[in-house]
Amino acid sequence: MSTSLSSCSSRSRSASVQPGSPSAASARHWNSSASSLRISSIEGSLVGVVGLEIHAQIYASTKLFSSSQVCFSSPPNSSVSFFDAALPGTLPVLNRRCVEAAVMTGLALGCTINKRSLFDRKHYFYADLPAGYQITQQRLPIAVGGRLSYSHLVGRKRNQVVDKNVRIKQIQLEQDSGKSLHDSYRSQTLIDLNRAGVGLMELVLEPDMSCGEEAAAAVRELQLILQALGTCQGNMSEGQLRVDANVSVHRPGEPLGVRTEVKNINSARFLARAIDYELQRQMAVVEGGGTVLNETRAFDFKSGQTVPMRDKEGLQDYRFMPEPNLPPLILYERETVPAHTDPRQVVLVDQLQEQLPELPRVTRDRLVTTYGILPEHSFTLVNEDGLVDYFVGVVQQTRAEPKKVIGWVLNDLLGLLKQQCLTVSQSPVSPNALAELLDLLEAGSISSPAAKLVLQELWKGSGKSAKHIVEEQGLGLMRDRSEIQQVCRRVIDSHPDEVRTHALRAGNKNVLNKLIGQVRKQTKGRADPQLVRAILEEELSRPPFHGETT
Repeated sequence: MSTSLSSCSSRSRSASVQPGSPSAASARHWNSSASSLRISSIEGSLVGVVGLEIHAQIYASTKLFSSSQVCFSSPPNSSVSFFDAALPGTLPVLNRRCVEAAVMTGLALGCTINKRSLFDRKHYFYADLPAGYQITQQRLPIAVGGRLSYSHLVGRKRNQVVDKNVRIKQIQLEQDSGKSLHDSYRSQTLIDLNRAGVGLMELVLEPDMSCGEEAAAAVRELQLILQALGTCQGNMSEGQLRVDANVSVHRPGEPLGVRTEVKNINSARFLARAIDYELQRQMAVVEGGGTVLNETRAFDFKSGQTVPMRDKEGLQDYRFMPEPNLPPLILYERETVPAHTDPRQVVLVDQLQEQLPELPRVTRDRLVTTYGILPEHSFTLVNEDGLVDYFVGVVQQTRAEPKKVIGWVLNDLLGLLKQQCLTVSQSPVSPNALAELLDLLEAGSISSPAAKLVLQELWKGSGKSAKHIVEEQGLGLMRDRSEIQQVCRRVIDSHPDEVRTHALRAGNKNVLNKLIGQVRKQTKGRADPQLVRAILEEELSRPPFHGETT
């Protein structure tokens, strides 16, 4: 909820749009891929400029200025103190945990931490803001500068990593507003103040981005960083991370265009769609000779379009003033703490610096370097909460190479988790159980198809080990050539049309693969696949199959 953003570099992609407002159909086409904006550069064409204001709910047990509990989905108005309700005579008391969270976030993003910061009142009158103002940091925030480095995958197979940077203007502490619940059936609005006063970090990102895909990638990276730090849980569906996008278009070399603000977007996917639609809309307005209005808009995810909400407020509308009930916030280093100071009343910047955990970018680089996996695989591991520890746990307990383990973790295990909407921590297959299964596969005791059957049995949570399941269901690898040969001959005899096709087309590979599949099916995947192929090729090359004519 900050004010104006500073100017950005004109490295944005260019795009040309026909005059006129985009229809819903064109919006859907545009939203289908952010790459639609990456049209080859044409001199004088319009380019997009995107900046973000991100509100991250601080992970704390109590609110920013009161002792009210923070609990999502608690009964309406059940966590509201006298201060939250703005009763006369109540005073704010700053939550130390919220200050520490903001400092840690700033340090992780390379910001300069202001040892002295100030609080201000920002006035606006909404029913869910009982005091008629919000306590924020306008003049001197807790952190300034810094840079968010992020990467996103491009290319047809999404396997090319592109590194980007976006500058951070500032990080400020502020309190959240309540929530208005609109009941259209009864034509009334209900107010829930549970969220009023919850601590927020507002991160203002400079307009260094040019399309929705870049903005979405930056938000995802920030989400991972906040979760690694433990300063914000980052659940966008619960409103713990809300994004406002400032979007404008201009021609390179000319001043930035009039910007619009798209408010309260609660998913990275919707963010990309909203920005790309708004860029197209503004380009169409400018190319058509119109004027882009400085306004606040909302994103309608059903139609894929942004819609007007209200005129954009200016600085004079907010009537900023110093917060009279809060003194300056002073931070210290260990050597600068005044004598006889209660340690519970100070926040030590250098101490928090030492507590910073490994950040997502470092984790991805470590995974690629240590285990030799592909960069795109490291993204998936880091993006799924708990999946890095699971993967490392399997690798440490199996003889299989990490490159083989990653396939089972990302394709098979993660696929099962997604099907049943489970988190990694809820997986019925432990790292130890998967490692045992991969050891059996590595030792040649079972085939790959049989291993997948064993995984399905492990997923049922019976408590049986992989070895027990293999012995119980007779899934051990068949190596007896005569036994496999009998199965192959039965398959050949039961598929005369395929055999005839194979003969006429001089060893049709599709036919051979189909027969191999039938042998695997009859042997429950137990037969050695290389031996099956060799036997089938040998049998099909003998008369009457070889050179058979119709």
